[in-house]
Amino acid sequence: MPVKVLSNFDEFQKIINSGEPVVIDFWATWCGPCRMISPILEQLSDSPDVSKVQFYKVDVDEAEEISQNQQIKAMPTFRLYKDGKVVKELVGANPGALQALVSDGASLA
Repeated sequence: MPVKVLSNFDEFQKIINSGEPVVIDFWATWCGPCRMISPILEQLSDSPDVSKVQFYKVDVDEAEEISQNQQIKAMPTFRLYKDGKVVKELVGANPGALQALVSDGASLA
């Protein structure tokens, strides 16, 4: 499943409360580590093992209401949501830890 861009706060609320596991990448265009790990997230999202997990990206500068509401302090921050709650969080560009977070999402589906 491709990683979709999310910029509307109401849509964000609807998605994280959907009952499905959701991985969100909070990133910024000026963030070097964000650009480095983005293709890895794209690859992970294409795996058939995680077909029940939804993947989104939130540009913290473009979607300030979302990033402020979620109190995002560093980029990249990856969060796994289920039923409106943060299940797991990863701060930083760590491919192995990101894979573990995505796998945890698949186990919640």
